[in-house]
Amino acid sequence: MYTLFHHSFCPLSRFIRLALGEHGLELRLVEERVWERRKTFLTLNPAGTTPVLTADGRSAIPGAGVIIEYLDEAHGREMGERRLLPTSMGERIEVRRLMAWFNEKFYQEASNPLVTERIYKRFMSEQDGGGAPAAEVMRAAKANVRYHLAYIGWLARTRNFLAGDRLTYADLAAAAHLSAIDYLGDVPWIEDEAAKAWYARVKSRPSFRPLLSEWLAGVPASRTYVDLDF
Repeated sequence: MYTLFHHSFCPLSRFIRLALGEHGLELRLVEERVWERRKTFLTLNPAGTTPVLTADGRSAIPGAGVIIEYLDEAHGREMGERRLLPTSMGERIEVRRLMAWFNEKFYQEASNPLVTERIYKRFMSEQDGGGAPAAEVMRAAKANVRYHLAYIGWLARTRNFLAGDRLTYADLAAAAHLSAIDYLGDVPWIEDEAAKAWYARVKSRPSFRPLLSEWLAGVPASRTYVDLDF
């Protein structure tokens, strides 16, 4: 069994949860509030960031990118034609390119600022950076969501899935980040029907169900969050 140190609304952790779900791997979740900088957690990942994956007898695997490479090497062949990182070089490059787009660019410009301002800060002490959400940060992040959504829509209109003909880690990465901010109602789905239709397909997969069942006390989910026919 794997153990994942995560936060329910960390977009990168959500990506790994979706990937583990698609692989059908048994998982135990441990919530980690990274701003508390627990010494035990820092021994697993000195960077102090989630996600971190552990398993009996193995060293901790820190970071979404490293975890995904591990999952493909350890379990990819078992997936057969459903392998989430394709076998051809060109396809693998495209999947990795899009994973980097969402896990780095989208994360920095949109999902992490919104989650930090609207969720994490609620639980952080003033010393750790908590307090009222910064309006200017949220305004910039929401603007960035719009152009990322347009890019997803363009990919969805030109391909069956974001990286090609079938579901890959690229789709799971994009959907994970969108899911975190869709909970907050910060995705303007009305602006791109192709992106919306693609997300509805991914969101309907069994691997998504655990994410959609999680709620945060005091922060109600948006109308579109659990609605598969939104």
